[in-house]
This record gives sequence, structure tokens and C-alpha cells, in this order.
Amino acid sequence: MAFDSLTEKLQNVFKNLRSKGRLTEDDVKEALKEIKRALLAADVNFKVVKDFIKNVQERAVGQDVMNGLNPGQMVIKIVNEELVKLMGSETTEIKLQPGSAVTVILMAGLQGAGKTTTTAKLAGKYKLKGKKPLLVACDVYRPAAIRQLQVNGEKQGVEVFSMGENHKPSDIARASLEHARKNGNNIVILDTAGRLHIDADMMAELQEIKETVDVHQTILVIDAMTGQDAVNVAKEFNEKVGVDGVIVTKLDGDTRGGAALSVKAVTGKPILYAGMGEKLSDLEQFHPDRMASRILGMGDVLTLIEKAEAEIDEEKAKEMSRKLKKAQFDFEDYLESISQMKKMGGLGSVMSMIPGMGGIPGMGKMKGLDDSETEAAEKRMARMEAIIYSMTLEERRNPDVLNPSRKHRIARGAGVDISEVNRMVKQFGEMKKMMKMMGKGGRKGKFRMPF
Repeated sequence: MAFDSLTEKLQNVFKNLRSKGRLTEDDVKEALKEIKRALLAADVNFKVVKDFIKNVQERAVGQDVMNGLNPGQMVIKIVNEELVKLMGSETTEIKLQPGSAVTVILMAGLQGAGKTTTTAKLAGKYKLKGKKPLLVACDVYRPAAIRQLQVNGEKQGVEVFSMGENHKPSDIARASLEHARKNGNNIVILDTAGRLHIDADMMAELQEIKETVDVHQTILVIDAMTGQDAVNVAKEFNEKVGVDGVIVTKLDGDTRGGAALSVKAVTGKPILYAGMGEKLSDLEQFHPDRMASRILGMGDVLTLIEKAEAEIDEEKAKEMSRKLKKAQFDFEDYLESISQMKKMGGLGSVMSMIPGMGGIPGMGKMKGLDDSETEAAEKRMARMEAIIYSMTLEERRNPDVLNPSRKHRIARGAGVDISEVNRMVKQFGEMKKMMKMMGKGGRKGKFRMPF
């Protein structure tokens, strides 16, 4: 996640605080200096950092904290609460028109921020909620943008309205609204043109669209990878066109992520969603309290549960559970479990949401695995996939038939050493034995995860 480095630095500060039985005012000030450095390194706006530290210090050096039973924990609690406040305190929804009235949403942003993809992602979200969205191609300057919207709309099962490149965006917006009313679309999402930088023509075009049709929500898409520039872009868009909310993209990348911590304080506008990957399903509603928890390395179990509910096939999960209880699972089932984890963003994404594991860059250290194994876990999982795909269907469903000659053939097919195949088959056998013991009420034996 974008905040991996910040999380690691903050956890080191908190570790020092927790190690002290009592805190002096100097201890708190020193900790806050380190927190300030960490936030500035994450590219959080300087004024935002200054105000944040001031607020934390005023609360942290109070009598209740300094004389409490566990002052270190109290300081951490205050930092968490101030982070939540910084990002907006409450989860904000895009305001839709009441009843069957059509809601018009205008999507704005600079070129390269991921606006067109985000527009399709948002339409997919509304379709899942039972709405009938209409995507509108208003970027008449880039034929590729129109085609991209059409392709993504088709993937989402959402209709795309386009008049090509020879019409004014404001005329396209007006025509799309008429089309929506005739065809029962209750949400119209306008994908407007971006530029490499803010210019007068782009702003004038957005203003013309807003003068031509009633735009109910103007959503700005900003790129977390551009750091402080993203916040400056948000501020300028808000001043010149007016913005109702922000979507931050690429928060899953190895970036500093300061935009997510600064944008609300600088613009006064809430973050509505966060783009957490390239898949069309990788758009998470932004919960300030959950994001603060992830930044502080406390995990985000609620989002993990929601992702599981949205991505995992319930019937397949029940069948897998039944097989695990009876120790009847095979390598086909293992492939399915890897597939389900990938849908949730992969091992690293899942680990980052589990309390205590979010502070380690990538995914955190898992009990039972040493440091080097932890860092290589996802690569090893990919190699295991290759090994299983090199098996015949019979071998996957009945691992007992795997004799030495078959294992050598599988190793060649997967491009791995025979020892890796042997190790995986052995660990898989141990896992089945353990599950059989657990099914009979036996004691848990020592077990190493097969990745």
C-alpha cells in the first residue's frame, strides 16, 4: 500500500512510546518530531502536518494522558483519532437525486490520473447496487478514451453513450440526458477530457457542461503517485469549477500517499473512494477510520470481510469448508483457493488488512515463516500454481499417484527443481493429515503453510 513506509516509521515511534512506563513531556515532543518527519516524508502538506502535530501535542501533554496508567497507548489513540479527523471523520457517499430522478455525475481530472477507468469502476459499483447507470464519452479529443470507456463499459455490463469526436462535450451531455430519460437510466456519468496540466480551455469546457445540464455531483479524480501536486490540482479545480468530492487512485502503489492525508484539510472536500488496483472491481469506498487504522498498522478487518463477501463465491466457499473438514480436498481445490485470494487483491493485500501485519512493507511477517520466506511468499505461491498446472487432471485430483517419474515430468513442465515438487507434495500431505486430526477432535500438530 502507498503508506507502507509511513506505517513502518510510525510503528517504530509507537514501539518506543509503549516501552516507557511513564512519559515525560519531552518524550511526547520527541515522538511528535519523529511523526512530523514521517508525515513530511510521505508528502503530506506542510501546513496540514503543522496543524496535525499541534493538535496531537495539545491533547497528548494533558494531565489525563501524562498521569494515566498507560500514557503510551493514550498517545497512540490520540494520533489515530486526529488522523481520522484529518481525513474527514465520516464516510461520505455521493449524493443521488431522490426517487426515480436522474442523477448527473461529472468526472473531472488531469490526463493520466485514471479518470476513464475510475468512471467505469464507479458505474460498476452502482450497477451492483441495483441502479441503471449510463456512461457518457465526453472526451472528444482522444479516440482512445472513447474506445477505452466502451471496452470497460462492456466489461461492467453498463451502456455507453457516444456521439464520436465531432460534437461539443456540452451537446453530448445534453443528448445523453435525453437518452437516459427515454431508456430508464437513473445515473448519468460524464467522462470528460483531461489535460496534462490545468489550462483555461479545460476549465471553460467543464463550466460549459455544467451550464448546459444540471450536474448534481462533480467528482475529481486525482493520482496518489503525484503526491503534493495532486492536492494542488484538487485545490485549483475546486476554486475554478467547484468539486463535491474526490476519488484518489493508485493508493495500492509503492508511493508516499500524502494526497489522501492532505486533500480534505486543504480543499474541505471529502474523499469518496480509493482506487486500490487495476481491476475494474478495485475501487473501495473511503472510510477515514479504516484508513487511519491501516496507516497505523492496526489492520482493516471490516474491509477485508467486505472484500471477501463481494469476491468469494459463497457456494464454493461452503464446499471448500466441507472438504477441509473431511480432509477430502485436492490440488484442484488449492488452485481455487489461490484464485479466490487473487480476487481479493492477493496475499499482500489480505495481509495488510490483518491487525499487526500492516506495518511491514508488502504484507507483514507471518508466524511460522522467517523473514526471507515472508518476502518471497507470493512468488512461491506463483511457483506452486505453475507446479499444479503442470499436473494432469488425474494427478491434481489424486495426489497419491505422484510417483518419482511423474514428479520429474511436473518439475520440468513448471521450470522448477524436483525438490520443490517433493516439498509441496509433502506439505500438502501433512496439511491433509492435520485437517483429518482436527476433524476427529484430535490435537493440532505443528504445521507450516505450504507457501
